[in-house]
Amino acid sequence: MNSSELRASLSLSGIFALRMLGLFLILPIFSLHAHGLPNGENALLVGTTIGIYGMVQAFFHIPLGILSDRVGRRIVVIGGLGLFVLGAIIAASHDDLYWILIGRAIQGAGAISAAITAWVADLTREEIRTRAMALIGGSIAISFAISIVIAAPLYKSLGMPGIFWMMALLGVVAILVAWKVVPSAPLTFAPQPAGTSSNLSRFKKVLKDPELFRLNIGVLILHASQVALFLVIPSMLVSNDLASSDHWKVYLSVLIASIFVMAPMLMRAEKQNRLAFLLKVSVVFMLLAQTYFGVIIFGNYQNIWTISFGLFLFFIGFNLLESLQPSLVSRFAGDNRGAGLGVYNTTMSIGLFLGGIIGGAVYGAFGSLAIFELDSVLLLVWLIIAAKMSELPPKVKN
Repeated sequence: MNSSELRASLSLSGIFALRMLGLFLILPIFSLHAHGLPNGENALLVGTTIGIYGMVQAFFHIPLGILSDRVGRRIVVIGGLGLFVLGAIIAASHDDLYWILIGRAIQGAGAISAAITAWVADLTREEIRTRAMALIGGSIAISFAISIVIAAPLYKSLGMPGIFWMMALLGVVAILVAWKVVPSAPLTFAPQPAGTSSNLSRFKKVLKDPELFRLNIGVLILHASQVALFLVIPSMLVSNDLASSDHWKVYLSVLIASIFVMAPMLMRAEKQNRLAFLLKVSVVFMLLAQTYFGVIIFGNYQNIWTISFGLFLFFIGFNLLESLQPSLVSRFAGDNRGAGLGVYNTTMSIGLFLGGIIGGAVYGAFGSLAIFELDSVLLLVWLIIAAKMSELPPKVKN
């Protein structure tokens, strides 16, 4: 990358990561915090409060992406970040689940993921665009990793309102970055030249592509199972005499250990052009983690060490998939990259919502074991769907 491309990719990845941090930061702690609020024992309401952020995003990704073609990326991104800040302020100002839900919904309405990925495409050359998109994908994994490590210490020192105030402050910083740091992109709305595809035909092509379908189903299941998992894990750790303020020690340890396993796997797969194979292996790691958690609960083998090993398996699969999938989407979609990423981000947001609302309902009705059974079934379905995924053609060396 040249200096302009590197500046654009890093700054936009940072803004994208902030959006995801807005969701991930409350995952390890919110189900515990909610017990002290009115209606906090209602697992469905708690799950909906977590997941509403993703559902509202799902409705706005594509419209705001199209709007950014007409009025410019910068104004849409700054406007979306403004909603993120407003929602954080509303959530910070109320100790009531319904008001927090409203604040989270407003945060989700600033759905700028498609506009950001389109902005990256505007500002990078074709030959390095996959690497830039991989930075976006990696930023999701990094934001999740950071959130689970810092969430409990922040909650102990700031409380949940303080965390939302911190989100608002970070949102203001992101607005300044989008305004002052990211280079301008040209307006892309123009009459279609003869022979080019319309937006509608591009979306139809994306929706019919079997490889992109597999990736879209995958990201939905990945994030649904992730949110459902973290409705349960904090309580499991607390029930094994680990105070919530110390959960970061478990998360950080297993995260670092997982990186030492997944990084060589990712580099080798990239070198040998076996990314589709690695995706299937990553789903197996996720499936093993969920099945393992179900076994230790059913057999009453829970302790800090057994829970930590399950999280180790989970993080290997999750971090690999978050790095692999956006890059694969950008390459499989080809010239329809914008449409492909728009659909991908939309299905990801639907998964975040479904994980919260369905996970909350299942947890409230049937308990923690049912969560792992549900996640295992979903991941098995994904593995079956992904089984026929083809490898990409080798990259052309420049």
